[in-house]
Amino acid sequence: MSRSHRLPLLAALVLLLSVAVFAAAATAARADSTQITIMQDDEHVLTDPADTLNEFRSLGATYVRIFMGWGSIAPDPNSHKRPAGFSPSNPSAYPAAHWAPYDAAVRAAAARGMGVYFVLTGPAPLWATGVAPKGTASHNPLVYEPSATLFGDFAAAVGKRYSGSFTPPGSSTPLPAVKFWSIWDEPNYGYQLAPQAVHGVEVSPYLYRGLLDQAWASLRATGHGSNTILIGETAPRGANVPGIANGMVPLRFLRALYCVNSSFQELRGAAARARQCPATSAASRRFRSQNPALFDASGFAAHLYTSGQSSRPNLPNPPNEPDYAGLFNLPKLESTLDRLQGTYGSHKKLPIYNTEFGFQTNPPTPTCGCVFLSPANAAYYLNWSEYIEWSNPRVASDAQYLLHDAPVAGHPNESGFSSGLLFPNGTAKVDYAAFQLPLYLPSTSAQAGQSLEVWGQVRPGPYAQHDTGLSQQVQIEFEPTGGTWATLTTATVTNSAGYLKVPVKFPSSGSVRLQWSYPSMFAFLAPYASPIVTSRAQAITIN
Repeated sequence: MSRSHRLPLLAALVLLLSVAVFAAAATAARADSTQITIMQDDEHVLTDPADTLNEFRSLGATYVRIFMGWGSIAPDPNSHKRPAGFSPSNPSAYPAAHWAPYDAAVRAAAARGMGVYFVLTGPAPLWATGVAPKGTASHNPLVYEPSATLFGDFAAAVGKRYSGSFTPPGSSTPLPAVKFWSIWDEPNYGYQLAPQAVHGVEVSPYLYRGLLDQAWASLRATGHGSNTILIGETAPRGANVPGIANGMVPLRFLRALYCVNSSFQELRGAAARARQCPATSAASRRFRSQNPALFDASGFAAHLYTSGQSSRPNLPNPPNEPDYAGLFNLPKLESTLDRLQGTYGSHKKLPIYNTEFGFQTNPPTPTCGCVFLSPANAAYYLNWSEYIEWSNPRVASDAQYLLHDAPVAGHPNESGFSSGLLFPNGTAKVDYAAFQLPLYLPSTSAQAGQSLEVWGQVRPGPYAQHDTGLSQQVQIEFEPTGGTWATLTTATVTNSAGYLKVPVKFPSSGSVRLQWSYPSMFAFLAPYASPIVTSRAQAITIN
């Protein structure tokens, strides 16, 4: 997703940096040491799963996220008429060729010890949608009022196929089980689900509630009740005055999804009926049991893209946009989720999964004309952002979207979405190594004799330890001002996710970096990956 605008004033960035790092330091003692890494690049995963997942593994991704598009699997998706005799909950009723890329990706991931994370989503087949009124601004009829019942049937077919016991015709072995799911992508955006609102009344939350309920029931009925099943997948921004096809700010979307007003009071009367919510106290008492996905989900998926993509990202939201839900709105998102649960007597604190994230860069030249980060700045902000996630025990995952910048046909130096770690021609950006080997220092200055905290991660380390049986070591290197790089100390990585946090005394001002080598017997190392990985360098000052 591409949402960008130019942002002002370096002073605001400095203020926000101070606030964010202070908050991170305050929670570091409770930081999440088991955070998973989610990567996505459907175009390459579904066309070349072996090579692409080799590279995902060499980068340290633990889960590959894949959009399981309903319309890409269904027969006759562009027909208004449902195929005669079609049984939508039977996986064998769908064209085998439509399943083939997903089957191949699931098998390739299992062979590499990686998990698959399917997002069951639109667009829907046309025969499963409503009819948009004439003159509507909706640009995609395949997401207009998708049938919740038929979507539930599709989820049942997917659940059966990837239950771990389904053997496709012509195969001698069953497909591996998929155990990580979420339901619909960015339901608060009109190009994914429409209408968003009609005459100022939220509609997409009601549509999404129905899609959730049906898919949740189908996954549980097909043996996935103990799996990780996420809800949400919200885009971080949107419009305060949504229409049929434009987006809705995510926290407003969530309040309507749970049938409460801006004060978190349950809707009643006409306001409730207009949003397909319980209109009376008696009906409201059944809301929690009738919508189990909203209360029993494994977690909430959010796309925590920051508010800006300029050379000074992450500035606070505009004063009139209190309902954003990006990385720097995490406290507001957490409190919103908790208050929504509490309205109906639930004390559950849903873990927050960052499932789509990245920083767009220039180069390559962005086609939207926006101002994006340089690759070097993107490397820094990737590491800073992950440190903030790691420091928050509520956040369960880090995410990278994409591996490759999305190319523009006929324009090799341009990109339609440039958040990848590789340029469109396959050349690595500076942030490629920064993603493999994150480095962040909460403070970059100290008095002589005092330590600085060096935080980082050997992201592929857990795979390397699995393959070799050996603990992984990382060198903390130092370059004094005007000097040369040398190893200052070596740290053994003991954390199961590859994280490390080491206090280091530096002899003088200079720069610090991490360096780690893939073991010679590391399996599935991408042939173009360097066997020695060096993090970005961070300047430090010793007074």
